[in-house]
This record gives sequence, structure tokens and C-alpha cells, in this order.
Amino acid sequence: METSEKIARLKEQRDAVILAHNYQRPEIQDVADFVGDSLELSIKASRTEAKTILFCAVTFMAETAKILSPRKKVLVPRRDSRCPMADMVTVDDLIRAKAEHPSAAVVSYVNTNADVKAESDICCTSANAVNVVESLDEDEVIFVPDMNLAHYVSTQTRKKIIPWKGFCLVHATMLASEVEAARERIPEAVVLVHPECPPDVVVLADEVLSTSGMVRYANRSDAREFLVATEEGILHRMGKENPGKTFMPAGTPRVCSNMKKITLDDVVRSLETETYEVSLDESTIARASSALKRMVEIS
Repeated sequence: METSEKIARLKEQRDAVILAHNYQRPEIQDVADFVGDSLELSIKASRTEAKTILFCAVTFMAETAKILSPRKKVLVPRRDSRCPMADMVTVDDLIRAKAEHPSAAVVSYVNTNADVKAESDICCTSANAVNVVESLDEDEVIFVPDMNLAHYVSTQTRKKIIPWKGFCLVHATMLASEVEAARERIPEAVVLVHPECPPDVVVLADEVLSTSGMVRYANRSDAREFLVATEEGILHRMGKENPGKTFMPAGTPRVCSNMKKITLDDVVRSLETETYEVSLDESTIARASSALKRMVEIS
């Protein structure tokens, strides 16, 4: 039996929906029911009748799915597929920062672990971060964990942004010189840049967008060539949804090794054995859910 057929059979047996982040391997994206960014996928899964959610992504994304679907069984195929940036902020460190800045609100990027979300006033995505910050009554904002996204937000608001010293190992390595060289080679191409990139890369963008924003922009654009400054996995989805258009990395392709840990064999094993199940205590779910819901209300 083909692996894809085995996955389809197991998915039916487990009453499962399979989610794959935009950065997953092409073959993982191809067996998924939904492909997208972390919050978008968690929301979609919460609206299905499926009893089980198999989330092919880094672990904090599966936690978000559990927060939004506490009565569903949420599985992540690899325990070690963690996000280094999410792990750059801990609850203890955040509590200390709140004590140092008692008048500041805490905005937690969705790329954080569940316990950090629970200690936050509100969450945000890369797409709505500016609107979230602007919605707050407080004039000071502790923004965790990505310093590059925090910098981008600071250029779009008059509020004082107190950045965390976290960063994405993929986006932080993007070089302005590579983007400039790529644009010189293909001057007609539209340059799409993720706001987790360094400021000198962001200023070179035609559009600064989240991963899902990049996909939507490419789908409706009349342009035929695109240079994309984010993890290379998204190029598969963009090309699949836009035959006839060309999508290229804006420089040397950047790969998230943690996203790429998950294989089809891991998906099969996870469905067969129902591992690894995400478990969060009710207090964490309730507090983190409040921060997420507050974001959704103002978006």
C-alpha cells in the first residue's frame, strides 16, 4: 500500500484532520487537509467535526490548536520539532520583564509556547501585529519574542515597543546583499519579505507579508515572477496554487531544520499510535485562550 493511501486510511479510522504548515516538506503538504500558517490552521481545525488534529509543524503550533480545540485530541508527529525562537522566552523571564515595566502591556506573538501566551495580555500574528499594538490603551508594549518583528511594528506606531531579544534562525540570516543581487538578476520580480527578517531586508520589499499574506498576494497578483524572503517550503504551495507563475528564493534558500524533521513515516506512526499527544492544563488553556480571543476580537 502506498504511504499516502495508508495515511488516508488511518486518518479515517482516527477521525482525524491533518494540518501542515507552509514550511513543511512538499510531500507532507500534499497529504494534508489544510496548508497554511499556524493560527489560520488552528482556527480551521477547530471548525471541523474531526475528533483528532494531527499538526505537522513545530510544537507551539500544535499547542495553539489544543488551546482553540481543548476537547479534541491534538497530535504532533515529532516531539523534537520545536521552535528555537519560541523557546527564547520563558515565563520566568517574562514575569521579571513585567515587573520591570509595570505600566506596559504584553503582546505575545503567536510564535510562542502556550505558557507564555497564558502570561500575556494579548496575542498577535505577523499580519495583525501593528493593529493589535494600536488597539491597546497602554503606551508601552513588551513585545515577545521576535526583535525583528518588534522593530517593524515600532516603525508603524508611536507607542514605545520594548523588544525581546529573540529571533527566527531562518529569517534572521536573510541578507540584504542577497536580496539586492536577486533583484538585479530579475528586476521584474515582485519581492515579498516576511517581517521577521532584519530591518535592512524589510526595507527592500515590495510587500511585507506573513506567509499566508504572501500566498494571497501571489494568487491575486498579475505579476509572473516573485522573489520570496522566507523559509523555502512555502515555494511549493505558491507554485502549486499558481501554475504559470515563478517563485524563487530571494537569495540562498533558507531551511528550517525543525520544520523539516517531520516525514511521511512520522505521520503514519503518529496516526497508528496516537503519538505525541499535546497536553496542557486547564488554567494554561483558559488564560492563553483569553489572549488569543482578545486578538481575534480586534482583528
